[in-house]
Order: sequence, then C-alpha cells, then structure tokens
Amino acid sequence: MASTPHPSQSIDTKSASDIKELARKLDATHEQVEEAIRAVGSNASDIELHLKGSRSTTNAERVDEAKRS
Repeated sequence: MASTPHPSQSIDTKSASDIKELARKLDATHEQVEEAIRAVGSNASDIELHLKGSRSTTNAERVDEAKRS
C-alpha cells in the first residue's frame, strides 16, 4: 500500500501491510483490525467506526456480548 487509504476506501484484507498500516493509523492492534474486518468488511471508515464503538464499551460488556453470541 503506497499510502493510508482514504476513509471511504476499502483496504486489501489479504494484505498484512495494509492491515498493519491501518492498525497504526487507528492506534489499534493487528488483531483488532482483523476482528473489525470480519465484523464490518473492508471499508476503512467502517472499520474505524467499529473500533471506536468497541472502545467505548467496557471489557466486561464485550465479554457479556461474546457469551450471548
């Protein structure tokens, strides 16, 4: 990837370097970005919103949610 994708662009979900760059840009882990991709797809702004939303919950809330799924 030559540059960080524009928020409305999709990232190459099979490219470790694309995921790594987006993780760096969003201050997230590689695993968090991969989970977001599984949840919302490859659109960079959707990934960002998903990560921001998941950070607004507590870990306990996420554990409870995971148990219900």
